[in-house]
Amino acid sequence: MRLIHIKLGCILACAFLSLTWFTAHNGNDGDEPPNHPVMIQLYERLLAAEFKGELLSRELSSVLTSLRNLTIPNNSSSTNIPEGPIKRNLSLLSSRLPNAHLYLPHLRDHPDSLIPNVVLGQGRTGVSLVLGIPTVKRQKQSYLVSTLNSLLYDLSPSERNDTVIIIFVAETDAEYVNSVAELLEKNFPKDVHSGLLEVVSPSQYFYPNFSRLRETFGDSKERVKWRTKQNLDYSFLMLYAEEKGTYYVQLEDDIVANPGYSQTMKTYVRKLATDDWMFLEFSQLGFIGKMFRASDLPMIAEFFLMFYKDKPIDWLLDHILWVKACNPEKDAKDCNLQKGLLKLRYKPSLFQHVGLHSSLPGKLQKLKDKDFGKVPLFTTHTNPPAELSSSLKHYQQHTLERAYNGQDFFWGLTPTAKDFLLLSFPQPHTVTRYLFRSGNIENNGDHFYNTTVEVLPSDSSVRDRLVGGQSPQYKGSYGGFIVIGCFVDGVAEGQIDAQMQPISALRLLVQSDSDMWVLLSEVRCVCVCV
Repeated sequence: MRLIHIKLGCILACAFLSLTWFTAHNGNDGDEPPNHPVMIQLYERLLAAEFKGELLSRELSSVLTSLRNLTIPNNSSSTNIPEGPIKRNLSLLSSRLPNAHLYLPHLRDHPDSLIPNVVLGQGRTGVSLVLGIPTVKRQKQSYLVSTLNSLLYDLSPSERNDTVIIIFVAETDAEYVNSVAELLEKNFPKDVHSGLLEVVSPSQYFYPNFSRLRETFGDSKERVKWRTKQNLDYSFLMLYAEEKGTYYVQLEDDIVANPGYSQTMKTYVRKLATDDWMFLEFSQLGFIGKMFRASDLPMIAEFFLMFYKDKPIDWLLDHILWVKACNPEKDAKDCNLQKGLLKLRYKPSLFQHVGLHSSLPGKLQKLKDKDFGKVPLFTTHTNPPAELSSSLKHYQQHTLERAYNGQDFFWGLTPTAKDFLLLSFPQPHTVTRYLFRSGNIENNGDHFYNTTVEVLPSDSSVRDRLVGGQSPQYKGSYGGFIVIGCFVDGVAEGQIDAQMQPISALRLLVQSDSDMWVLLSEVRCVCVCV
């Protein structure tokens, strides 16, 4: 391959020298296009040779990458990539970026160094929205679970099926990577199983030797290393995400999302009057909330990799805009105007930065997006009259009564087994549906876990009929109650069997001790009242 490159170089050089000699001897100063027939012929041959050379170079790079892939040793670091559909759909990132080894020459010694290690995932593709979240081991507090809780909080079933959230664990410590995967499997089993959540990490050979970096812009050696690694992390994640869906949104692991963010972004894109944008901004802070077309990701990642050692990621993104839009012969005002046409801003912001401790050790990050606005912490409904009681002690003014009446959310201290919340109706009511949503945008980890929803029929014979016998339809609970549902991912929702109507009470019963407080942000009882 190197010989072919040399040959092509010689051909191009000879053609160029011939054209230069001919131009010089025929009175053309080089600023004018060739007008002599021989010159025109040489010029066209030069352009054709240049084009064919570039095309052949890319094809040969792709072939070489494929050959390297075929000769990956059995004991390589990629052996823990799962078999089946994921491995079949997983290509080398270098095939999407043939020039990767030019920018990262240290990878040439490890042919499989650009194969992502998919720790969790079902290989989901073809979605509208891909959310990318890089995360690293933090010395202080980790915000990852809270961030995912916020993103998943009110996604509808159809939105969950049309989204992939990629958590890129930007570490080469296998033990730590696996601990993150286990944490997410524990907290989001349904979303991991469905393919909504993926956990990916890089090869142990992906990162270069950071000790040789040049210190620039007055940044310390640690800060230069941090921002350089961050550029590589974003690039790796973008290249992996490219084939997943239509739009890619860059996020961070310490944010909260505005309710309805998914549908809001899709609607905004659909209603844009122009397609001549490079990215959309759904937050004004740094790299948070930037939406790209997935098809543009290889070009963007390649630009980042060209200059990954030189500047921070948000500066590099601005430089791409400069290259694409700005005329060097015009002033900065015109340049900013042209760049503004390629990046469109949505308000109010859909994502807010909440992490106090940066991933850069010792750095406190207090920046807040002023356009984020105030997010509702509870949802109001009109519920039938009821007498309310609970074994849980509430925090400050956040009582069950205020939550039931749509004035606040309920916030209770750490529950133990057999703790309860009871809604008793003075007169039996026909309650057709129920909804209990735990957690809110600021405290989405305060969920009800292992908690059942139970009803008390006003007619005690109903319980005997539905619970007793050889083929019981429901499970009974103490005090004459019947178990009709439970909390799944922080939400309990369902219909109440007509056979049980009317009912005298609804109860939430905690089945096991919890480590977290509990918060009810929505209580709804749909009643057919006369």
